[in-house]
Amino acid sequence: CADAIIAAGIKRVVVGIEDPDPRVAGRGLDRLRAAGIEVTRGVLAPQARWTTRGHVVRVTERRPFTTLKMALGTDGDTARGGAGQPTWVTGPLARAHGHLLRAEADAILVGAQTVRDDDPELTCRLPGMTNRSPVRVVLANTLDIPLNSKLVASARQTPLWIATGGGTDKARARALLDCGAEILKVALVGDKLWLPSVMEALVARGITRLLVEGGPSVWHSFADAALVDEAAIYIASGERNLGEAALKRRMGDCPLTLYEDSQLGPDRLWLYRRNG
Repeated sequence: CADAIIAAGIKRVVVGIEDPDPRVAGRGLDRLRAAGIEVTRGVLAPQARWTTRGHVVRVTERRPFTTLKMALGTDGDTARGGAGQPTWVTGPLARAHGHLLRAEADAILVGAQTVRDDDPELTCRLPGMTNRSPVRVVLANTLDIPLNSKLVASARQTPLWIATGGGTDKARARALLDCGAEILKVALVGDKLWLPSVMEALVARGITRLLVEGGPSVWHSFADAALVDEAAIYIASGERNLGEAALKRRMGDCPLTLYEDSQLGPDRLWLYRRNG
């Protein structure tokens, strides 16, 4: 892009932050200056860091930028689905906003229990944006995902990646592969998938922004591993104290600060971001 700017005859360039990738960091700006172009750095740097955080953490931490999404009922708790059906606790506007988060992500992640409880599609169903559906990722060390689930049935239309450890059931893996799913082999700690290994595998496949929609155990795991950049909390009652209590209960002392407070019809959205 430095060559294109020089060729275009641009006289002044304003930069938020430099690219942290050591292969290119600062070199483009040096070339602009050498060509006589005035370069101003650090303009709106904090905002620029958040806008580009997916790339930044991919380069510096070898993981995607990660947003956790929770939908809470009037009691401040999550509603668990059953018999392959989800339970809705928020209204259409809040759910539509959640689909927008999906469209903005490269991948969406849940645990195998969510697949068994809710049988979700995990696609973006906003009008005109169905082609923006992210890659679906499932944490399933034993590959215990129903072959007749919506995720597996649609694996050839929208990518489905299943993260698992060693010693997987070869027949089960073959059945999932035959349906169009892909298997990601990642490291284990004890009998659990090691999340840094999962993140490394996703980054290696080009994922820079990850939306986590799994249940409480998945949220706890990401918080304990310090892998959370944002938390989007939708709550039906609109009472902030319930949302913050739920955040504390599920994520402990994860260092997040309220960044945005929005009304979505009868529901409310609180967006928290990692400090710094």
